[in-house]
Amino acid sequence: VLKAFDYFPSWKGQQQMYKLDIGWPKIPEYFTGQTFCVAVDSLHGLVYVGQRGDNVPKVLVFSVEGYFLYSWNDTVEMPHGIFVLNTATDSSVWITDVGTGKYGHTVKQYSPLGKLLQVLGTPGNAGSSLIPLQFDQPAEIFVEESGEVYVVDGDGGMNNRLIKLSNDYKEMWLTGTNGTGIGQFKIPHSVTVDPFGRVWVADRDNKRIQVFDKVTGEWLGSWNSCFSEDGPYSVRFTANYKYLIVAQLNINRLAILAAPPVGSVGDCVMVNTVQLADETKPHLVDVDMKSGAVYVAEIGAQQVQKYIPL
Repeated sequence: VLKAFDYFPSWKGQQQMYKLDIGWPKIPEYFTGQTFCVAVDSLHGLVYVGQRGDNVPKVLVFSVEGYFLYSWNDTVEMPHGIFVLNTATDSSVWITDVGTGKYGHTVKQYSPLGKLLQVLGTPGNAGSSLIPLQFDQPAEIFVEESGEVYVVDGDGGMNNRLIKLSNDYKEMWLTGTNGTGIGQFKIPHSVTVDPFGRVWVADRDNKRIQVFDKVTGEWLGSWNSCFSEDGPYSVRFTANYKYLIVAQLNINRLAILAAPPVGSVGDCVMVNTVQLADETKPHLVDVDMKSGAVYVAEIGAQQVQKYIPL
């Protein structure tokens, strides 16, 4: 078994790994609601922010330099998670909507300018665990370049599951029920995929990260020991896939964990932390896969902050 320090020799006594970019965004006043999620389009240098509130634009778009570009609002009710997909031909923005009104309980695909392209789920109807494509407060989505889709469902509803869909949105596999056992979830809150064929899920209220085989859905392991103080709210890899960035909302912290290469998942090794200000409440993060910058959507501070790797 590969021990953590074998593949990450310098983790002891690690220096600070990130610093806050105090110039991002240029004008913070554009954040007018609660900022729940952020997604980076590193190909085009764009940052999408999902926010909630009455009479606020639900999606704000900034440049990676921090300039506000535009916003859009149609058919978005209560954004929870957001994801940008770049393919050879175009870009799209996926949003999970946990609203209870006529647009809620859905996973939606938009053009970069906010045109609705695709709706998964039954708008306005909370699903039950019986029907795969009926969501109940879907928390987050990850889409591979192949078009295959992973959804963690949900953010406190009836469903506690991870579902994989083909590029034509048919169920490939589905795993998880409400519970504390292996492969069960209590608020699966964030999902990402690594280059080694593994799906990583922040199992928030079970205070662990669980890992699955992306082809079969088979359970590969879980990480518990790093989350005794607070469960993981997000899972995102750094640009080199050496680390996982995990937001811990209740203790206002980003945890940086060593990501195991191929083979056994083992247990987690916390390499570094970034302590945020009190009441910041980091909810979900995203990483610019070009520059390595980490963007943090903070629902307490009602802002998105950018951290640059040192």
